[in-house]
Amino acid sequence: MIIAIDGPAASGKGTLGKRLAAHYHYRHLDTGLIYRAVAKAMLDAGADLADEAVAAGIAQALDPAVFGDAALKTQEVGAAASVVSAHPQVRRELLAFQRNFAAGPPGAVLDGRDIGTVICPEAEVKIFVVARPEVRAHRRALEMRARGEQADEAAVLADILKRDERDRNRSAAPLRRADDAHELDNSELDIEGGVRAAIAIVDAARARR
Repeated sequence: MIIAIDGPAASGKGTLGKRLAAHYHYRHLDTGLIYRAVAKAMLDAGADLADEAVAAGIAQALDPAVFGDAALKTQEVGAAASVVSAHPQVRRELLAFQRNFAAGPPGAVLDGRDIGTVICPEAEVKIFVVARPEVRAHRRALEMRARGEQADEAAVLADILKRDERDRNRSAAPLRRADDAHELDNSELDIEGGVRAAIAIVDAARARR
């Protein structure tokens, strides 16, 4: 079974994906880390984030071993990833990697922004996770402070809104809810509540198979 989890930044889908994968003993891929890894490589090289050809070349040679780098979680890399991920060539280079991961046994949970619409449109379960922008900004600020970074919630909120606008309007794989996706609003839910709600959605789909 493939479980596709989509939604905007800081909506909680990353934690949800990990917890669902652990619950069902499936493999988990946070696809956002792929684009963050490309973005960090470009930043490290001093490359222009708007240079699609350079970004695509880095994506083609991407080493999954870098996905564990804590630096990928920084606000700077996240903002750069939003720019890099809008390049159609980059998305094409990373498409096969994600689909190959999803196809492996015993099952997979992938979270990102185009899993249910582009990467795995055949996924048996699709969950679109949302939360109010102010809630997402607060969560992101808490994550940043936990890593020792400075965090101004107003600035974080402005960045989130800018990224949402860019992701929804990009030409390649824009952020949108798949027609057959279940929407999960976790604005008022803690982590455990969100996980329980998602498990209920998945279990109902498994029961119908």
